[in-house]
Amino acid sequence: MYKKTSGFIPVMLTPFRENGQVDYEGLGRLTEFYLKSGAAGLFANCLSSEMFELSASEQLEVVSYIVECTSHAVPVVATATFGGSIDHQADYVKRMYDTGIDSAIVITNMLAGRMDTETKFESNVHELMGKTEGIPLGFYECPDPFKRVLSAEVLGRLVDTGRVTYHKDTSLDIDSVRAKLNVTADNPAFGLYDAYMVNAVESLKAGAAGLSCIQGNYYPELVVWLCRHYDDPVYQSEVQLVQQFFIDHMEVMHHAYPVVAKYFLKLRGLEIGAFTRRPGDAFGVSEQQAMKKLQQDFAMLAEKVDYHILTKVK
Repeated sequence: MYKKTSGFIPVMLTPFRENGQVDYEGLGRLTEFYLKSGAAGLFANCLSSEMFELSASEQLEVVSYIVECTSHAVPVVATATFGGSIDHQADYVKRMYDTGIDSAIVITNMLAGRMDTETKFESNVHELMGKTEGIPLGFYECPDPFKRVLSAEVLGRLVDTGRVTYHKDTSLDIDSVRAKLNVTADNPAFGLYDAYMVNAVESLKAGAAGLSCIQGNYYPELVVWLCRHYDDPVYQSEVQLVQQFFIDHMEVMHHAYPVVAKYFLKLRGLEIGAFTRRPGDAFGVSEQQAMKKLQQDFAMLAEKVDYHILTKVK
């Protein structure tokens, strides 16, 4: 995946109709929006997609639809492990891979329990590999139901098998990211994508293949721009402004997510509803006002930063 992509991998939302059913027309518009924004690939069926609120049949249908929409223009990865025996998880990896995705993503907390050691986790991964021969895999340090962050040593050994092409890092620790990049540097088919925008520029400079963050569900073009210009000496002052924009708006973009992101994209003119199946923070007038303020803050940023890709953003 690294050879094909170097940039932003959106953690895709799932649009729903007001009756709670998946809005496939809206999903098509959303997929096209990501691609037109410059996404280098797509991460379907993830936490932002409300994967735990989708049935297995819905997950497979949604991912199949996304793959069809992309016409393989960019790689698509999707979560494919949701607990149970290794045999059960291996079967679902095969079913998910049959949708046409480029890599089946393993949730790290589903391959070993909260109290299990890394040795147990690594052993279970090898067992899963043995039962899914030939299928490219990736790792996702999903925070729910608990977060299992991989050590650099374990990730390095698993990447050395040649089966692992993707890693979505949620350690929130730049030293951990650097260590993982150091031990996987000799594997050009592998890419690490950082989810933590506070460390975005430092991660990219350290060798991360790109970013895979929820902030891209507000302004994906801005994340794409950062991936393309983080080390451009001509734009270093602008890079710092963009980095600081994401830091300053971290809390507002996370509060009442993902409904708040859907509402924001609707403000931008994307025809999707704000319905969510996920229980969470209340979404009301204050959140709506915060999203309008976010638009204003972005407009102020746009006056300071000279970047062509965002000239059409409203």
